[in-house]
Amino acid sequence: MNIRLQLIILLVLAIGGLSFLNWEALTAVTTVSFGFTETQAPLGLILLSLMTILGVFFLAYILWLKGTVILDYHRHTKELKHQRELADKAEASRFTELREFLIQQHKESQEVLLNKIDDLEEHLYSRVDDSDNTTAAFLGQIEDQLRQPVIPQLEVRPSASKNDTW
Repeated sequence: MNIRLQLIILLVLAIGGLSFLNWEALTAVTTVSFGFTETQAPLGLILLSLMTILGVFFLAYILWLKGTVILDYHRHTKELKHQRELADKAEASRFTELREFLIQQHKESQEVLLNKIDDLEEHLYSRVDDSDNTTAAFLGQIEDQLRQPVIPQLEVRPSASKNDTW
C-alpha cells in the first residue's frame, strides 16, 4: 500500500473511533443555526453526516477520475496499436519498394553485362575472322611459292685469284 492510502485509512479509523467514543456528545441536541432559520438538532451528527457525504463525493470523484484515466489509457493503447500497424505497413511497403528497386537494378546491370559480353563476343569473332583470313592469306602465299617451279640461279663470280682467300 502506498503512504497516501495508509494515511486515509488511519484518518477514517480515527474519525470512526472518536465518533464511537463520544457518541453521546455527537447526539446531544443543541440549537443549530442554518443562517435563515434556527432549529434544535444534534450538531455533531449533522457535521458527521456532512463529512460522510463529502467523503462519498470524494470517493466517487476519485473513481470517476480513475475510470476516465483507464478509458484514456485504453483509447491511447488502441491508437498506438493502430499507429504501430500503420508503421509496420509503411515499413513493409518500403521493403517491397527496396526489393523492387534492387531487382530492377540487378536486371539493368545484368542487361549491361550481357551487352558488354555480346560486344566482346562480336569483337572476338571479328578478330578470329581476321586471324583466319590472315592465316589463309599466308598459306595461299606459301602454296603459290611451292607451286612455282624453282629455277636455280647461278651466281657468276669473278674468277678467284690465288691471292684471294676467302
